Amino acid sequence: MATPTPTPTPTPAPGPAQRPGDGGGELYAQALSVSKLDRAVLLGQTPRVLWLTGLSGAGKSTIANAVCARLHHQGRATYLLDGDHLRGGLSCDLGFSEADRKEQVRRVAEVARLMVDAGLIVLTALISPFRADRALARGRFAPGEFLEVFVDVPLAVAEARDPKRLYAKARAGTLASFTGIGSRYEPPLDPELHLRTDREALDVCVERVLALLNPPAAGR
Repeated sequence: MATPTPTPTPTPAPGPAQRPGDGGGELYAQALSVSKLDRAVLLGQTPRVLWLTGLSGAGKSTIANAVCARLHHQGRATYLLDGDHLRGGLSCDLGFSEADRKEQVRRVAEVARLMVDAGLIVLTALISPFRADRALARGRFAPGEFLEVFVDVPLAVAEARDPKRLYAKARAGTLASFTGIGSRYEPPLDPELHLRTDREALDVCVERVLALLNPPAAGR
């Protein structure tokens, strides 16, 4: 992965910004001496977010964890934002209504944006079922920083795997609004990468994700 080339970074003057939901109050952004580019150069990497989306049981967390391990072995600074882990803390107040799912995606996007600003390579493993929410997440990043990875598997295969017994609970009526059963999943229309975990082995998927981060140089 190419090391970012340092360029002079102008420091913007502080200015007012509306604080959403506070009745019209203002925020004044502090002018910062260390920029995102400065941090990226210090770490020697290009910060980005790999947004893994797909049904429960598709393999998002497994792939993200394996990619993080490979990048860590290469000396890259990474972080994995896993949906289930976040619901135990950051999103412990959220349920699984459509509104709560949207809020979960918004929160994860904001955390990922801060981590990218810190210079990290961030992976998210999140069902994030709705296209509009994923589009809003993408809009929080600069062009090229947000890479959508569709971890695709037929519903029947995901349900047969059912590692957490969630599909069984949804079919039994004890788990409402479960994605793929009681709630819709909208697959990406044009992801940066489309993985089929019912056809591709884990190591193949990992290599494809790494190739997305480190495309081969022209002429090779």
